[in-house]
Amino acid sequence: MKDIQALCVYCGSTESVAPVYLEAAERLGAVLADNGIRLVYGGGGIGLMGAVADGALARGGKVVGIMPEFLLEIEVGHEGVEDMIFVDSMHSRKQKMFDLADAFIVLPGGFGTLDEAIEILTWKQLCRHDKPVVLVNIEGYWDPLQKLIDSLIDGGFARPQNADLLTTVTKVEDILSALAAAPEPMIRTVSSEI
Repeated sequence: MKDIQALCVYCGSTESVAPVYLEAAERLGAVLADNGIRLVYGGGGIGLMGAVADGALARGGKVVGIMPEFLLEIEVGHEGVEDMIFVDSMHSRKQKMFDLADAFIVLPGGFGTLDEAIEILTWKQLCRHDKPVVLVNIEGYWDPLQKLIDSLIDGGFARPQNADLLTTVTKVEDILSALAAAPEPMIRTVSSEI
């Protein structure tokens, strides 16, 4: 994958997590800024969301936040993000994040992050896109998800090749090399409405 201009990062929006996750998110933001890659994310100002945006902004990076209006009080929008897009629903948020991104990064997170990751993998399985999806398995956080994917395949609910829908790395410093090794997209999104 040669031309990554914008990366969508899915991650948690709570601060009650181990510092190693927050530090990794901030490093990722810095890596994106240092490489001239625009961060596309959920617009939050706290937790890993806030940390990834802070890391990018501190290095002069471009950041686009996308937030449903009803979440402003729950997730606390990032006040330093100038390019904030407000949408009417979670579905609109995910679609807009998809439309603006060349690839997807999944950092540790909760139900929302898991929902976003599974949905983007499902869209890829259904050939609605073939943008790279990279799971960042910091400290083994995503081991249970990887075990579940293996179980789906072992049980016949997913094909063995579905394991190749995502790439897994263990640290943010390996993300760009994983993206560089990704094949060029073969499919173009059929419609902006997945």
